Amino acid sequence: MFDKNIVIPIGSDHAGFGLKYYIIKSLTGEGYHFLDLGTHSDESVDYPDFIHPVAKLINDGKNPYGIIICGSGQGAMMTANKYPKVRAGLCWNIEQVKLVRKHNNANIIALPGRYIDFNTAAEMIIVFLNTDFDEGRHTTRINKIPLPG
Repeated sequence: MFDKNIVIPIGSDHAGFGLKYYIIKSLTGEGYHFLDLGTHSDESVDYPDFIHPVAKLINDGKNPYGIIICGSGQGAMMTANKYPKVRAGLCWNIEQVKLVRKHNNANIIALPGRYIDFNTAAEMIIVFLNTDFDEGRHTTRINKIPLPG
């Protein structure tokens, strides 16, 4: 079970701002704590400016999990996955969330702000934070993700 005292960094671009705001508001009411790294409006911005700070905190081991949001979720995920210790997974439904945690030990969830129901997204965050990694054969696979060398 996720320790609700752990702070979760969250970042989005303008297309994810509404969803980010909703997640923070609704899940704070359930006892979760967030570090809002922006953006703070729906004015057009560049998503990497708000995704890098989240990914860096996860990569540096300062926070165990993060949430990133852009219009499609793709750009946010691609940006975050540039960090060697980040495993960001783009999720559109609960089943994907379970698999990205159980099989891939994702430490960041990427959400498509323009294409997902806000209530479903909040539920997905709770599932993400409370689903354990299955380890075993999946650990071997995850260890093969970094570039060989």
